[in-house]
Amino acid sequence: MADTFSPFAGALLLCVDIQEIFLKSVVDGPQLLKRCSFAVQAAKGFSIPVVFTEQVPQKLGGTAPELLKLAPGAKQFGKATFSALADDGIRDAIRAMDVEHLIICGLETSICVYQTALDALDAQLQVTILSDAVSARRPDDAKVCLDALRARSHVYVLPSETVFYSMLQNVKHPFFKAFTQLVKDHA
Repeated sequence: MADTFSPFAGALLLCVDIQEIFLKSVVDGPQLLKRCSFAVQAAKGFSIPVVFTEQVPQKLGGTAPELLKLAPGAKQFGKATFSALADDGIRDAIRAMDVEHLIICGLETSICVYQTALDALDAQLQVTILSDAVSARRPDDAKVCLDALRARSHVYVLPSETVFYSMLQNVKHPFFKAFTQLVKDHA
């Protein structure tokens, strides 16, 4: 794995459990939804596939409809596990997509995001957590978990704009103008 963040064609944006019921229970759910919307739109602009997971959707409801509209055709996976990669169907689907780098947004930072990141590392994937696009019911727990992940040498915990500007690399990128408009729209 690389020592610095380097985007590549094998990236996947994994949107973890961004369900309305959870958005109501985490700190600043509306802001989280806005930052996840930004991440989904940016990923789509870079032609990065987007996958949504849903914690027991038959009981808790599905992904926020606003997000699904931003990524028509994106795969949605229900799960009963906390780690997305502990679910055989999700893990196999991600393997089949030849993913090398998992970019994670969603919730809950201290539970599903944390466990998914650990399992991704075990699966030899690079992991980036979008620090401004994750949330939890208990911010102190989330901070401890992000710090623990940050301490691992191959987990990047970075703001969304930092990650996607790294993908642009310069103003000549064909997505630059549309991306800067996304930044303005989601400020």
